[in-house]
Amino acid sequence: MALCDPALLGGGWVNALRLSWLYLRVGVMNELQYRVNFVVQIFQSAITLLVGLAVLALVYSHTDELNGWTQPELLCVLGIQILMGGVIRTYIQPNMTRVMEEVRLGTLDYALTKPEDAQLLASVREVRIWQVVDVISGAVVLGFGLSRIESGLSAVDAAAFAIALLFGAVMIYCFWLVIATGAFWVVNMWTAAELFDGVFQTGRWPVGIYPGWLRVSVTFLVPIAFAVTVPAEAATSRLEWQTLLLAAGFAVVLLAFTRWFWRFGLRNYTGASA
Repeated sequence: MALCDPALLGGGWVNALRLSWLYLRVGVMNELQYRVNFVVQIFQSAITLLVGLAVLALVYSHTDELNGWTQPELLCVLGIQILMGGVIRTYIQPNMTRVMEEVRLGTLDYALTKPEDAQLLASVREVRIWQVVDVISGAVVLGFGLSRIESGLSAVDAAAFAIALLFGAVMIYCFWLVIATGAFWVVNMWTAAELFDGVFQTGRWPVGIYPGWLRVSVTFLVPIAFAVTVPAEAATSRLEWQTLLLAAGFAVVLLAFTRWFWRFGLRNYTGASA
C-alpha cells in the first residue's frame, strides 16, 4: 500500500482503511456464495497441520532440542508459519496474482483510472476469506506451544511479538509487490510466485539451522525469517531488541523501495486503452 506517501497521513489513512473495509465486505459476500470451499479448505489445512506435527514428532523422537530450540518452541514456529501463510493466502497473494493477470491481459486500466491510489486499490481488491482457517489453526498451534513453555509469555514479549509479526507481514507484502510489478516487464511471473510457495516452507524451522547462504537468502531476499522466525523469537523470549530494530528499518526501506518500483513499473505499462 502507499504507506510512505504523505497523502496517507492523517485523513488519508482513514480513507485507506475505509476502502480496505469495503473490499473486505465485498470479498466476504462473494466467498460466501461458494461455501463448499470452506470444507475443502478445512481438509487442506488439516493435512498441512498433521504433516507439520508429524515431522516435528519424528525429529524430536531422536533429540531433545534442535539448534537450541525445544519441541514446544518449534511448535510456536510452526504455528506462526501456518498463521502467516494464512494471512498471505487470504489477502496478499490473491491481490498480487490478480495484478499479474491484469497486466498480462492489459486490464489493469480499471484500477488505474479509479480516483484512488492505484497501489492501494491493487492491494485490497481480493480477499480469500476461507484461508482464514489457516490463520485460526496456526494461532491454535502457537497457543498450544506457548502453554508448554514454562517461562510463559510476558507483556513485553507479547508486544514485541505483535510488532515483529506486523513487520513480517509488511515485508512479505513488499516482496509480493516486487514480483507483481515485475510483470510490467516479464509477462510470465507465475514461476516466481509458485517458487515462493516452496521457499516459504523453510519457515517451518528457525532460520538459524540453515547454512549461511540460505540464511541470508530467506532473511533479506525472501524475508521469511523476519515473518516467522523473528516473531517466534519474541514469543519464546529469545528476541534481542537490535533484531527488532533491524526488522523495523528493513520494513521501512522495503516500503519505500516497493513504492518507487511500483510507480516506475507503471510507466512501462501499456494497457487495453493504450
